[in-house]
Amino acid sequence: MKKIALLSIVILILCTSIVKNSTKEIEDNIFSIKENIKSLKTDLGDIKLEYDYLSSPEKLTEYKSQYFLDDLIRIDIIKIKKISTNNNDLQIMNILQINE
Repeated sequence: MKKIALLSIVILILCTSIVKNSTKEIEDNIFSIKENIKSLKTDLGDIKLEYDYLSSPEKLTEYKSQYFLDDLIRIDIIKIKKISTNNNDLQIMNILQINE
């Protein structure tokens, strides 16, 4: 009788340790997945913000008229120049090269 009780206690202790270890592994997996989700949510928020505010020229024009009134003007991208200095000489170059 004592052997059966002792054997059942040992089996219960082994089963408890196995269940506890597997539960700990599952909790670790859940934690790492939640951390990955947090970083992905941050990236999603940044991308949505960028898309919402910089998605199209029309959207920018709408925001310009809504928030900046007459502070901003539309410029053709071909007219934008780059100014650089080389040995105290100013060089003015086109940002975009036009293929003719």
